[in-house]
Amino acid sequence: MVSMKRFSFSLVVVACAAALSFACVPTARAADPVVVMKTSEGTLEITLDPEHAPITVKNFLTYVDEKFYDGTLIYRDVQGFVAQGGGLSPQGSGKPEHAPIQDEAKNGLHNTKGTISMARTSDPDSATTQFFLNLADNSGSLDPNPMSPDGYAVFGKITKGLDVLDKIAALGGTDPMGPPSHTITIISVRRK
Repeated sequence: MVSMKRFSFSLVVVACAAALSFACVPTARAADPVVVMKTSEGTLEITLDPEHAPITVKNFLTYVDEKFYDGTLIYRDVQGFVAQGGGLSPQGSGKPEHAPIQDEAKNGLHNTKGTISMARTSDPDSATTQFFLNLADNSGSLDPNPMSPDGYAVFGKITKGLDVLDKIAALGGTDPMGPPSHTITIISVRRK
């Protein structure tokens, strides 16, 4: 009987030790950088994903740390699609940019509502400063697919302020390259 109690007690100790060790292991996701994007329509918090998009996150944070995005515009706003910004000032001119980065669209992340992705030209490795916020589930058209095998790289998601995203979406039109109905300014983007 004593050996059975000792065996049961040993199992309890081992189970508790295992549970405690799992509880103490921090998840990699907890360390993901968060940026606060203040716009004229409200504030968004965006959690970036360096695990799946390391090149893109590093590039974006370089511009954030340089305060590059301060005073730029959301200059394209298409209802049910995307809101694009990050490169144009109110005067319409771009700011100096670093070299383009490699496309990371095949990273397993999807262009769903509330995600942030890199804008680029027809060259998949041409992204620099501009990004877009997905206003809807665009995974069927903006993820790598037979019509667009390169896709657009998702590198984070809005974790606070989806109501602000909806406000931005409501200012958009149906023109695929059209501006919002009134100016939307990116006041600042900072690490949290």
